[in-house]
Amino acid sequence: MEALSWGEIIARILIQFIPVWIALIVTFAVSITFKRRLGLYGKLFDSTIGMAGFALVMFWVFTGILGGAFDLIITHNVLEQSGAMKNKLPGTPYTKMIGDVAEGTYPYYLLGGDNLGRDVFSRMVVGSWEVMKIAPFATLFAFMVGITLGLPAGYYGTKLDTVLSFLANLILAFPVILLFYLLVTPEIVATGIPVYMAGVLFIFPILFLVVLFNSRFFTQPPKRNIYVAITVLIGGWLYLGIAWNADPLGVIGFPPNLLVVFVAVVFVNSPTVFRIVRGLTMDIKSRDYVAAAQTRGEGPWYIMLWEILPNVRGPLIVDFCLRIGYTTILLGTLGFFGLGLSPESPDWGSTINEGRKLLSIYPHPALPPALSLLSLVLGLNLLADGLREESLRD
Repeated sequence: MEALSWGEIIARILIQFIPVWIALIVTFAVSITFKRRLGLYGKLFDSTIGMAGFALVMFWVFTGILGGAFDLIITHNVLEQSGAMKNKLPGTPYTKMIGDVAEGTYPYYLLGGDNLGRDVFSRMVVGSWEVMKIAPFATLFAFMVGITLGLPAGYYGTKLDTVLSFLANLILAFPVILLFYLLVTPEIVATGIPVYMAGVLFIFPILFLVVLFNSRFFTQPPKRNIYVAITVLIGGWLYLGIAWNADPLGVIGFPPNLLVVFVAVVFVNSPTVFRIVRGLTMDIKSRDYVAAAQTRGEGPWYIMLWEILPNVRGPLIVDFCLRIGYTTILLGTLGFFGLGLSPESPDWGSTINEGRKLLSIYPHPALPPALSLLSLVLGLNLLADGLREESLRD
């Protein structure tokens, strides 16, 4: 077989992404059709910048899910090595060994092979799944921690605000990259500190939901008790499995190296979210509708969660998108330095690091993951700009 031309390579890559194109078309068609009923999300489709960012982000979301979780896009196993394919150029016919053409597998390495003879295209696709498994959920956990602590700090003030603000400033005094680096070093991991940090930080989502339901349905005890019981039962089960690897059913578990990275992301991002929520709360708590809720006799947590929080959703949603981008860059940095995730992980940072060693001779192993990282972060920034634009009109 002859090597593919660049036109054939691009055509084959577009064909491999057909499931992603279908998912994007369906998502946009449904969203645009019902955009007037979808609130701020629907208004996003009135912004060209927002739609462009949303398209880039959802492209990688669908790529991660369909390619990383369901293997619908990849052409080869991301860990499979071929001695004959080391540093081969894009479009090279796949051979398992020199002179031995493999049968029953995809016939080409579309984006070439890396220094171990692994398929660059497949590793780029699965690398997006590594990002999707950590960045959005870790950022969500960080927001729950920041919101749970930032609301009472801004609403009550006094010594509570002083203590929490001091702790947040103490963490923020460290350079983010350095703090992130320290939390995932083998020496720190060996002490068990990340596990204890997980035990503290991962309890906040449960507390947040319990307080949320209790404040909303305080006057309806049966409904409140059901919601709280479900939250504690399911949340406690997930908490035991994720934080302590002690799921009594043996279903929920978290790989230790993934847990360390997850905890580091939550810990690094929580203080910044706390500062944002605290500042917004201090500004909003003097508004007329807050005074009206106080006059009605509503409790403090009801006012914080159901009066103040919904009215600051715009800045928080925008920051959420930007923070996922920051987290993606941090994950790439960690992978580049060989920290956190396992050495054979196809995450973009590790792949860039492996490819840069021969960058002057073979640029193809490093460029695809680098451009993927760039496009995802760019999409998140454009999405944040679109959401900010529409939230200001809201």
